Amino acid sequence: MKKFFILIFFAFFISTGCQSKQQDTIKIGIAGPMTGDQAKMGMDFKNGATLAVEEWNQKGGVLGKKIELIVGDDQHDPKQAVSIANKMINDGVVGVVGHFNSSCSIPASDVYNRSGIPMITPGSTNPQLTDKGYKNVFRVCGRDDQQGKVGAVFVTEQLKLKNVAILHDKTTYGQGLADEFKKHIGDKAKVVYYGGIVQGDKDFKMVLTTVKSKKPEIVFFGGIYPEAGLLVKQSRELGLNVPFLSGDGTIDPKFIEIAGASAAEGTYLTFSPDPKNIPSAKDFIKNYQSKFGEIGPYSIYAYDAANILLTAINAANSTDGAAISEKLHSMEFNVALGKIKFDSKGDVTVSPYVVWITKNGKFEEFWKP
Repeated sequence: MKKFFILIFFAFFISTGCQSKQQDTIKIGIAGPMTGDQAKMGMDFKNGATLAVEEWNQKGGVLGKKIELIVGDDQHDPKQAVSIANKMINDGVVGVVGHFNSSCSIPASDVYNRSGIPMITPGSTNPQLTDKGYKNVFRVCGRDDQQGKVGAVFVTEQLKLKNVAILHDKTTYGQGLADEFKKHIGDKAKVVYYGGIVQGDKDFKMVLTTVKSKKPEIVFFGGIYPEAGLLVKQSRELGLNVPFLSGDGTIDPKFIEIAGASAAEGTYLTFSPDPKNIPSAKDFIKNYQSKFGEIGPYSIYAYDAANILLTAINAANSTDGAAISEKLHSMEFNVALGKIKFDSKGDVTVSPYVVWITKNGKFEEFWKP
């Protein structure tokens, strides 16, 4: 009997000790494709959030506790994203920065919503995410109905083209962006081809041969850089030498690497303005580059999302999800990208899209609506 009570005592001691250790930190999650063909985007997310957490911890953390970053790899797979979301909740996170792909963020948001955990995506642009009306879901990027419109206006009013081919990767993001672009093209140009490819495939010459036969003046692609790079590369090999236009999922150096600088030359991309021209981003760029090297397209978005989440936790003086979400809706945040405020849906109130061009193996701003 004495041994039994001793065991009970030690079990209680170990249990309370572990609980005390857990209570010494505040956990937030970062989720995205950390491995696989889109790992570059996931690592940009992780690096941006890591920098934000380290800066907060250097100042004493939040609510008097150190911040612990929990990393989730969804491999841009919707089922894996749901699994990661459940794991984040079981791990005790009080908020999540993620996911990257809209096809992951939308089902994951259902999980976070059921637990009342605030979620801020740095890169999911499909309108369905915030149109669901969840009070705990936010994004620091724009929406595809905004991005698609800018692309359509650029093609019809700036380039004044009349024959357009549209391709997409059949994902929530890629097809959603292609549909928004097509909708805003309307009757201002003729869509001579509309069709999808399979994400992960490597040979697109059959569909590109069909596209070429339709004699488009430009090809729009809704999707991510692995497929965009191959599409552009193979189109040049087939003699389809018209420009491509794509969205924020393509504007990464990996696109140029896959396509080749010569083939990628002249590709247009819709994205937000260059952070290097934003005064408030100066310190972020300097600190990020000294630690991780060149910033990725969504590094600053993940950094800002993490800072916004931590600022809201601090302002709420609580780790309660509802209290944090209320602060996210009511506050204006001064971050690297400038001032950010969310509307009732959780979208940013200002989202300026511009058109970039691929030139001499790099991206540069080209046109502002």
